[in-house]
Parts: sequence; structure tokens; C-alpha cells
Amino acid sequence: MNLLFFPESPFRVKLSFESVIKELEETAGESGYYHGDKAGLLEEIASAPELRDGISNTLHIQKNADLIRRLMAPYFPPALTRNEIKAITIPYSGLVFNHSQRFLSILNASGSVFDFGIRDLDDHQSYVLSCCLILNEYYQTRLNFQKPLFYDIPTANGVVRHYKVLYNADFLDIFPTERSVDISREDIELLIDNYDNLDLWKEKFPENSWELRGFAIMSLIDVTIENAVSILKERLLKSGSDGFEEGVESVFQSVFNDPDIKAGFTLYNPDNRNFSIAVFGQPMRSFIMQGTAPMVAEDALCCHSYASIFKKGKYFAVSDTEELLTKEPENHLVRQLLTTGIQSFILAPVIREGVTLGVLEVTSRKKNELNSINAHKLDVVMPYITDNIKRLISDLQNQVQILIQEKYTTIHPSVYWKFKAEAQKFIYDQRLGKETTLREIVFKDVYPLYGQVDIKGSSYTRNINLQRDLQLQIESVLGLMAAVDAGSSALFTAEEKEQLDSFLREVSQSLHASAEQEINDYLEKHIHNKLKLIDEPGQQVLIGEYFEQTRKKEGRFHQFRRQYEESVSAINDRMSTIIDAAQTEAQSQFPHYFERFKTDGVEHNLYIGSSIAPDVPFTISRLHNLRFWQVRTLCIMAQAHYQLKPSLPCPMDITSLILVYNSPISIRFRMDEKRFDVDGSYNARFEIVKKRIDKAYVKNTHERITRPGKLTIVYSGLQEEAEYIGYVEELSKQGFFEPGIETLEVEDLQGVAGLKALRIKIRY
Repeated sequence: MNLLFFPESPFRVKLSFESVIKELEETAGESGYYHGDKAGLLEEIASAPELRDGISNTLHIQKNADLIRRLMAPYFPPALTRNEIKAITIPYSGLVFNHSQRFLSILNASGSVFDFGIRDLDDHQSYVLSCCLILNEYYQTRLNFQKPLFYDIPTANGVVRHYKVLYNADFLDIFPTERSVDISREDIELLIDNYDNLDLWKEKFPENSWELRGFAIMSLIDVTIENAVSILKERLLKSGSDGFEEGVESVFQSVFNDPDIKAGFTLYNPDNRNFSIAVFGQPMRSFIMQGTAPMVAEDALCCHSYASIFKKGKYFAVSDTEELLTKEPENHLVRQLLTTGIQSFILAPVIREGVTLGVLEVTSRKKNELNSINAHKLDVVMPYITDNIKRLISDLQNQVQILIQEKYTTIHPSVYWKFKAEAQKFIYDQRLGKETTLREIVFKDVYPLYGQVDIKGSSYTRNINLQRDLQLQIESVLGLMAAVDAGSSALFTAEEKEQLDSFLREVSQSLHASAEQEINDYLEKHIHNKLKLIDEPGQQVLIGEYFEQTRKKEGRFHQFRRQYEESVSAINDRMSTIIDAAQTEAQSQFPHYFERFKTDGVEHNLYIGSSIAPDVPFTISRLHNLRFWQVRTLCIMAQAHYQLKPSLPCPMDITSLILVYNSPISIRFRMDEKRFDVDGSYNARFEIVKKRIDKAYVKNTHERITRPGKLTIVYSGLQEEAEYIGYVEELSKQGFFEPGIETLEVEDLQGVAGLKALRIKIRY
């Protein structure tokens, strides 16, 4: 039986212990070297000449197993046999014998399913690596082809542990045979650029053309969590996208023993087959890209690299870019890399679950530093790099999803679990071939809380500011028309001037809903078109100044509207910031659904109940805590507005309102509207009251229930009244309210009667 497990090899193996036997003969007269009689051991060896001359059949190993064990005792000390994982072997083969006790224990625990083969070492690799051994030993090349070798050995409980393989090859010698072929320097240069061309390697190193004589000692180290890879993985996880290049570059520099190694990455989009700069965080370096604009992958690569990366899924390596460009002057990829000083490079496809995510670029400014042989050193690190790239892409997709949810539709974190569960069920049923539809999301028996901070008289203030802007513009255009007519023949008709005078009288008194549009349309069609036709230089200066003032962002004819809009925006932003920040505290009390809306002021809805947070025990005291939080938060918002008001371009007051609804309701997510709404006609009463309450009057008066500087709390029963009076008294002690509580009756609303209100002055 052949000693090599691989069917083909450049080596003819002779397992020989001649070096150990000679050492034994030289020390035969010394004592203490062996426990037994050395002379007797040498006599036994003399009767087994194959140990010196060379063994080529495993049967001779089995026959002399005990003799070999005693001969190799100095290298396998009995005191360490339960600690060291050692055996005799031939490199890259499955021939392993004379195991230490610990090695045997590991093998016995693995059972019969363990196949004693080195991970990812196939016939091709074994043949080329054997040839590289010959090149280094006999032709004094310095091919750095070594990469970590591992055994994956299962334990008794099925867990796979990983062991790094270390060879002591001091006892091995390599000799040419009559079949060997003389190798030239040109042959060596040709080989290092053709790792994948097995026929070429076999041509230069025919089978059985070299003799491998001696033996090796193999040691295994348990590297289940291998240190170097763990460091790489840790760096990738910690660095994120901004530190990706530095995270992998230092590892590559160690792997290839070159401090000048540089790494890059180019993102690939399989949907449009484009390359682009990866912008997970800071833009990542790309050697392939010629700018920042996306490029078609097939155009960015040369035909050889494209085929290797996308069709074969293999590394593409060039050891000498200058030489390749000489041979292929139209190779734009090599020319692009050469312009940046790259003399050798490796392009490695980053593939996850059959999908190409991008291309990892490893480059060097030295010729032959990177080549098709040492490209396979990347095998050990590519899985971690692939995982990291996949994580960065997922992070980017998550950010996109968050942005969509934030800007286009809202799924509050408190109810996200429900949406996720329904989505998972939908996908699961689809994959099982079931007919299914997305169900609407419903939360039953939740208590609603509603509140608002409304800008007092916002519509009236807007109209006043609009009137002022329109009045200023009409007066200015009338003056301009008079100046134009005074300098030339009459351009504007009496009817046009009369119409503008009519507009001026109208905006000075009141403003109907469509007045702004009517005035703007008239000016554009009848006045502006004529002004644009005037070519007299002096008048053009005046006309240009007029049109400058019509600009919405900086023109004088929009200044009062801008002041109004800036004030409304400032109030809304301040109020929203306060209630959003306060939500962190509120959610910690009990998870609840929260939504707010900006109009002329800020409204908010809260829903709390066990159906929203089924894993957290719900009691009515949780509701009371949230109600107290709501009252306190609206007071803080009112106080903040009091301090903001003097700095507003258009000072406006606010009113504060809370609606108390003591009966639980159900809410449903409306798929068509992408928002929650009350579910069922019975629960609609709450929505009716919400829409009508802020404009309601105190019963039998013309006084609104809401007033600036005061908080109004609307309710329907004595129980709620007592509850909220308790909140007011507690907050009064904390300095939020002035003494005194008004108790009001609210006018009957359409479909709603019997409401009451508390009104309390807020302390500033």
C-alpha cells in the first residue's frame, strides 16, 4: 500500500529513520539515553534493514510499530505523552502513526466518522505545494507558499475542534531521480504566475520524479479560536467601515511579510452589475475604480479578471503588472493599477451565499510580492472579511429602512414586535405554499391619552402678516408703474391701476381665502409681463430691484410671512424636542404606543395596555403614572414657550389641553393610510371629542375653554376629576401651577354632552 494518500505526487516516498539510527549508534556507549539496552535495540534494528534503507509500504510500518516506538522514544518522551499531540508523518499526506497518548484519545473520541485529511487540501494543492518544496530546497527559491493547515476533529459530543498542524521536517531530504526535469529561471517565473495550471506543474515536475526520504514529526495545537483570526475578527467588528482598511491591512502585512501591502474594497451591485465606491461610513479606498461614479463591472475589469472573479469565483493575481501590460497594452485594469505604483496585486471576490458582494484588493509596490501561489494565504481570512462586508451592507440597509420608517411611515418601537411577528408569519406561510395575506394589526383594550399645545390665533396672525406683505407689494408696484409711465408713453391702463387700487383697499380691511392667489395671478399676467418688456436702462434698474423683492426666501414682499412661518416652526420644534425627550422617561415606566403631529402646534396620542406590552405586567397604576407624566410634560412645554416667545420674530401665545378618556378602546393599523386609528364605531366617540374639543366654549358663554398661560383638562366623570386634582396639587408643590383650580362645564358638542374641564394657571 502506497504511503501517500493522494493518487498523484512528484514524490517517491521512502520512510527512513537513518538519521535517528546513526545518532543511536554514535551514543551507544553512553548511559541514560534510553531506559532499555541500546545495544539490544541496535541488534533488533539490524534485523529490520528497511528502517534504514526506506519503507514504501504501510505493512512494514505496522510490522515494526513497536520497534519504531522505542527508536523514537527520545522524541516522544513518555512523561509528555498525555500532554503533547504528536505523531510521525509525511507532510501533506494522510500517513500518521506512532501517536502520543493524547493524540490517540482525541482520535478514539472522534469515532469512525472522522476522515483524517487536512482541511481544504485537495490533490491539486498537494501536488503544487510538493513542487514548491522542491523549488525552495533544491533550487534555492524563496516562495512563501506556506499557509496554516488545520485538522477538524469532532469530539465525542459532536463538537468540531480545530487543530493547527506543525511539521518538524528536519529529518527529510529531497533528491532528484532519473525522471526529474531540470528547471530554468524562466520556468520558475512561469510557474509562479500559473498556480492553477496543474498540467504545467506536472510537466516541470513529473510524477515520482523526486525522492522524499526520511520522516517528519507532526504536532497539533488546539486553535479552535485561532489567535490571529480572532484578532482580525475583533478588529473588523470594532472598526466598522471607517477602520476597515486599517483593520485588514495590518493582518495582510503580516500574512505576506510586507509592510507596504495596501488593501482596498470595491462594492458590487448584482442588480445593475455595477461597481461603486463603498460608503458604509467614510468612503472606502478602491484601486479598481477610476473615480466616484459607478462603473459597469465588466468595463472596470479586464477579461481575465472578470472571468476569474465572476465566472469562477476565484482569486485573480498578477505578479508583475509592467510585464503584463507589455504583453497586453490594451489591458485598462492593469494600466489603471500601474499608474498608482502597484507592481503586483491580488483581486479576491467577496462572495456570501452565492452572491458577489464586492472585490477585495490586496496590492504591493514590489514585483512578484503577490502572485497566484501566495494568493491562497487569503483563504484563512476571507470568511471573516466576507462576514464583515455582509454586516456593513446589512447595517446600511438597516439605516435605509430606519430612514424610510422615520421619513415616510412610522412604526413605533413599542409595537414593532407585533409587525415583525405578523411579517414573519406571512413569509413562513408563503414558503410553505399556503395562501396568506397580511393581517391588520390590532391592539385591544388600550387606554388613550390625548394632549395638544396649540398656537393661539395662528390663522388670524397668518392673515395679518399676509395682508401686510401684499399691501407693501401693491403699493410698490403702483409706484413703479407711475415711474415707468412718467418716463415714456403710457404703458399701463387706467383699468389696471384701478384694479390694483381695489386690491389695496381689500387687503387693508380683510382678506378672503382666495385673495392671495387672485392678486398674484393678476400681477403675473397683467403687470409683470409688461415690466419684463421694458428695455430702457434707467427703468430696468428699478424693475430689477422690484423683482428682487418678490423672492420668497429673501424678498421684502414676503418678510412678514417668513416671520410667521419661522415663529411657528420654532415653536413646533421646541415643543416636539421636549416631548420626544420626555418620552424616554415615559417608556421606561411602561412601554406604550406614542405618536405626535406638527400642525399649528403639536398634538400627541398615547395608548397604553397589556396588549401593547404583553411581557410586562400591566396595572391601572401604570396608567396613572403616565397621566401624571403627561400633565407635567405639558407644563414644561408651556414654560419653555414662555422663555422662547420674546425671541420669536412674530411672538405668539399657546394654549395647552389634555383630554381624559377613562374607557379602554381598540386601535387598528390602517394598511392603506399607514397609521393607527380607533377600531369600531363604539370607539369612534374618542376621535369625535378629539377633533372638536379644542374649539369648544365654556357652557353658556362665548369664552373658549382653552386660554394662554393655562392648562385645560377635559373629562367626563367625578373619578377623573378627583384623580387629576390630585396631580395638580402634587405639581403645585413642585412649582408647576399657581394656586387655584377653575371647574368648568363644556358646551354640548355634536354627539357629545356632559363634558367638564379643569383649568389651572401655569407658573412661569
